[in-house]
Amino acid sequence: VDAFQAWCGPCKTVVDLFKKIRNEVGSNLLHFAVAEVDSIDALEGFRGQCQPAFLFYAGGELVAVVRGLNAPLLQKTILEQL
Repeated sequence: VDAFQAWCGPCKTVVDLFKKIRNEVGSNLLHFAVAEVDSIDALEGFRGQCQPAFLFYAGGELVAVVRGLNAPLLQKTILEQL
């Protein structure tokens, strides 16, 4: 989940990375979503930051967080969590 604030919008530059990885691992294993933290109480801890936060969920549980746009770390985290 790309957790973003309304004033900066979702991180569009990472979409291509997710598409590439999804094509490599199969579409049933990886899903990408965006969430505006200002409108979701459960994401209140991510408000007021000027960097994107990528939240990784498995089985409905938060299993990893990557802060900032670090493509190698995002790719590593995705593959580890799969």
